[in-house]
Amino acid sequence: MNPNPTLFQRRVVVVMPAYNAAKTLKTTYDDLPHHAVDSVILVDDGSRDDTVYIAQQLGLKVFSHKGNFGYGANQKTCYLEALKDGASIVVMVHPDYQYDPTLLPELIRPIEEGQCDVVFGSRMKGISAYRQGMPWWKYVANVALTWLENKVFGLNLSEYHTGYRAYRREVLETVNFLGNSDSFIFDQEIVAQFVAGGFRIGDIHVPTRYFPEASSASFIASTKYGLGILGLLCRYVLHQAGVWRSAQFVCHPLRYRSTHSPLELENQL
Repeated sequence: MNPNPTLFQRRVVVVMPAYNAAKTLKTTYDDLPHHAVDSVILVDDGSRDDTVYIAQQLGLKVFSHKGNFGYGANQKTCYLEALKDGASIVVMVHPDYQYDPTLLPELIRPIEEGQCDVVFGSRMKGISAYRQGMPWWKYVANVALTWLENKVFGLNLSEYHTGYRAYRREVLETVNFLGNSDSFIFDQEIVAQFVAGGFRIGDIHVPTRYFPEASSASFIASTKYGLGILGLLCRYVLHQAGVWRSAQFVCHPLRYRSTHSPLELENQL
């Protein structure tokens, strides 16, 4: 008997890692293709505005951190709660309305058709993100880091640094995402884990928006992020070569499939 029958049913759960998203949350939520979504979870990371109140008024499933723990910590709670919610596909949608929520069906289609385990919504595929308003220094860094990551990971993706992503459930159950950083580098650490686990990664083009309310890292924060990626790639290469093995990159099937609640698992954060 299957102990968790929801694993074999299509259940799309959207997770929104939120921080001070009150101005854009409703617009983002309204643009979701609700016919294709079964549940929407918002995790608030200590917002100082009305993000939680608006999310509750919209009827989202809301979970709140006691403080501002970081973007990576926010995603950890998002994924734990999505797994508990019985998701077969988890889609991360930033509530700042930078990425187009209406494209969710296209984002998850390669997973539904069995072609991919992970799909990125790429700003660099199709119309250049620079032409859509991305600062030139961020665009150049994105292209350079993506080229390097493709070399190290042996892939040919157009972008690794997007916040619009879809995951098959088993991927999140397998990789050690709780062992990742609580900061922005989490996004790339989990990619390295996907590669180490042999999961299939694809990407589709999504347009992006740049406007005052959309979150965007500063030059200093982006520089720190870039240096963090270089350090991550070094650790990954050493791990793969057997020079310095790291538990961070060790995959374990059904790591998080358990009867434990997310709060119990969060004690590991």
